[in-house]
Amino acid sequence: MKLDEAESTMQKTVESTQRAFNTIRTGRANASLLDKVMVDYYGSPTSMKSLANISTPDSTTIAIQPYDRNTMNLIEKAISMSDVGLTPSNDGSTIRLNIPPLTSDRRKEFVKLAAKYAEEGRVAIRNIRRDALDSIRKQEKASEISEDEAKDQQDKLQKLTDKYTAKIGDLLVEKEKDITTV
Repeated sequence: MKLDEAESTMQKTVESTQRAFNTIRTGRANASLLDKVMVDYYGSPTSMKSLANISTPDSTTIAIQPYDRNTMNLIEKAISMSDVGLTPSNDGSTIRLNIPPLTSDRRKEFVKLAAKYAEEGRVAIRNIRRDALDSIRKQEKASEISEDEAKDQQDKLQKLTDKYTAKIGDLLVEKEKDITTV
């Protein structure tokens, strides 16, 4: 594994962690809350975005307008069965989700969840570093690179690891601030 490959994989890990953060409620309406909700559409799990237009008319409401009216009940059922904790209300053409204000206990739970996602991201980055270090050591043993080159690459790899771990830390601080802001 080369350093640029490791960096690319680390960047993807940071993006994945950001997507995980987006699924955590902050007390404000956000269409990305429904990213993980899958609708059983003709026997296959389908993302909500491909079945409906999702918008946020105000800070406490998510409006879902299905492209096909026949999918209304399926979408309602998928939201009810999911772990987003919101109850859909159907007016015939639009499904509305009202976002209730978060209690302080619920905010603490969401902060813990965000910390868990951040730790998973950090672990993934450390695993990438470990794989790259193994690769560098193998190259050194096979005399493909010198000891000095190996040491230099290991230092660069550690700097990359620190950089991307810090990015995840920054994202976590930002998300915690979003969650705790009333």
